[in-house]
Amino acid sequence: MATYKKRGYKPQNKKEEKELEEAHSTTAEVFGTLDESASRTEAWVAKNQKYIFIGIGVVAVAVLGFLGYQEFVKKPKNIEAANESFFAQQYFNEAVNGTNKDSLYTLALNGAEGKYGFLDIIDKYKGTDAANLANYSAGMAYLNMNKYQEAITYLQDFSTQDAILGPLAKGGMADAFMQLDQPEEALGYYEDAFAASKNEFTTPRFLFKAGIAAQELGQKEKALKYFNRIKKEYPNSEEGRTIDIYIGKLESSK
Repeated sequence: MATYKKRGYKPQNKKEEKELEEAHSTTAEVFGTLDESASRTEAWVAKNQKYIFIGIGVVAVAVLGFLGYQEFVKKPKNIEAANESFFAQQYFNEAVNGTNKDSLYTLALNGAEGKYGFLDIIDKYKGTDAANLANYSAGMAYLNMNKYQEAITYLQDFSTQDAILGPLAKGGMADAFMQLDQPEEALGYYEDAFAASKNEFTTPRFLFKAGIAAQELGQKEKALKYFNRIKKEYPNSEEGRTIDIYIGKLESSK
């Protein structure tokens, strides 16, 4: 076992003298290796510093370019797209609340009097937040005009983390699939819709619609599971007030 030797220690015999020489030799070897490694690193940096500086420069330019794009290109484009979509959104809102729905939805989609519609915004302002939102509005407009395949196409292109719009878009696609007599696809999207966000508005709504789709597919246990979730978790929702009727019908048909 090695023993610690104090600084200035003098060996007492040949054996200790040999051990001390070996220790010095090992220490010198370690420091020699470190020096050699450091020298190799310095030599590599010196040899390749041109490429290192170029690499750093490329990264810096890319970062600055991205920030510049965000500030001077994307941001103004987003503002412009939002301004241009104002009239289309007005037509859409009037259609939702009005009576002459189809013509108003058509104006919202295609524009009028030199103003852009949602389809123009999507085409001319790709990559902006306004174009993304226009996909949602266009999809919902087509859904309300009974153009279900078009509704699915545009709603699929809409992307959001919003707790309300996200589930509504999924649910809109599900509604379209139901109208196209594809309840299996509809059920999948209804399940995505109620799983996307937990709130008092969209969750019970799409749990209920998922239950109806499951019932149509003969999946009574799944339908009952979704209806019971509404009863337990959302008793005060619009769906919750009448859910006992649906639960009763399912249980009596077993």
